[in-house]
Amino acid sequence: MAKRKTAYVCSDCGADFPRWQGQCSECGAWNTISEMRLAPAPSGPASRTGYAGATTAQVTTLAEVDLTELPRIHSGFGELDRVLGGGIVPGSAVLIGGHPGAGKSTLLLQTMCGLAETMPTLYVTGEESLQQVAMRAKRLGLPNGKLKMLTETSIETIMAIAEQEKPKVMVIDSIQVMHMADIQSAPGSVSQVRESAAYLTRFAKQNNVAIIMVGHVTKDGTLAGPKVLEHCIDCSILLEGDSDSRFRTLRGQKNRFGAVNELGVFAMTGQGLKEVSNPSAIFLQRAEEQAPGSIVMVIWEGTRPLLVELQALVDASPLNNPRRVAVGLEQNRLSMLLAVMHRHGGLQMSDQDVFVNVVGGVRVSETSADLAMLLAMVSSFRNKVLPRDMVIFGEVGLSGEIRPVPSGSERLNEAAKHGFTRAIVPKGNVPKTLPKGMEVIGVTKLSEALEALM
Repeated sequence: MAKRKTAYVCSDCGADFPRWQGQCSECGAWNTISEMRLAPAPSGPASRTGYAGATTAQVTTLAEVDLTELPRIHSGFGELDRVLGGGIVPGSAVLIGGHPGAGKSTLLLQTMCGLAETMPTLYVTGEESLQQVAMRAKRLGLPNGKLKMLTETSIETIMAIAEQEKPKVMVIDSIQVMHMADIQSAPGSVSQVRESAAYLTRFAKQNNVAIIMVGHVTKDGTLAGPKVLEHCIDCSILLEGDSDSRFRTLRGQKNRFGAVNELGVFAMTGQGLKEVSNPSAIFLQRAEEQAPGSIVMVIWEGTRPLLVELQALVDASPLNNPRRVAVGLEQNRLSMLLAVMHRHGGLQMSDQDVFVNVVGGVRVSETSADLAMLLAMVSSFRNKVLPRDMVIFGEVGLSGEIRPVPSGSERLNEAAKHGFTRAIVPKGNVPKTLPKGMEVIGVTKLSEALEALM
């Protein structure tokens, strides 16, 4: 009997070590290294192929590659197609993650029931029984006459059935409960997830089948399992949403067939997930009475602008170390902007508690929110109400300069569509032709922005 080899793999970065150790020397994470038992090498000729699924090794030039674009499969949800880059690509491997109860299975069940009306599909569930899935489909009022279901956790059995059924789109729910017979470890372990995902990816590319895998997330919201799981698949998307909110955001993290960081917005209803075609209207549901520290900013998500409300609260702190809390924004950037405002704006908040929040649960990672964040804090600190019809965006440098951001004209046009008539933006983003009925103030320094505001 062939001796099984053992490796120790870090679930965060994918680095492997000859023996177990408490800390990964590559990424510095603690308690992320687990044992991975490798399958014995085959006695015959090697049959292992790469993630691309090639069965023959043949050298060719780029000019000889067939550039005929495969028609994408429209999922029936415009927001999902946007995040995927225009639709589902045949032969692609897609990984969708999210917190429990976010709506991953519901979204995929709605999508597969719609696709089953026009093409062969297969939904593989390893966590729920067929009765549970059928009850959900009946509750949502979905067409259930043509969607083929399978409850199985063995990868070898699933692939054998898929070769007989020949589906165009297949769902694996979820990758953490799948297992392979050659791997002597529990389902959900690093080795099982790694080998199962690699096997599914090769099958997808060799048979031109689009496979959508559901993945669990860890406590900090990242996809569980080894990092190689995200490397071998083609698209990685994350479905986010608070338990007390009926809105869900679908964000692309990796996409080999389109733009990354695209954002899709859905609303959870009694009939399942409904796409929201105009997200700005949802995030701009403001209070009737304007309060100090509230301002609207225009951020850029993927290929479209998005208007969201930013709120700031500055209050005297009874603590020796005042609190700095940022929800939906980067904590370190808040501290940096407070230092810039003290040095170049002449306002000191070292004895104040500062809280900033992006309304609606939106996460903002781009720097265009700098100027809006600063002016919202100044508005709260001075107890001055900002105009309700004003939008602000711009990047703030460490020397107090206001830097332009990409797609400034598109941001202003989006604000004008929603009835905003005033804007404070970087001078480099002021268009030659202003939107009709809008007054745009261009600033180059933080001091100029504070003068325009007050």
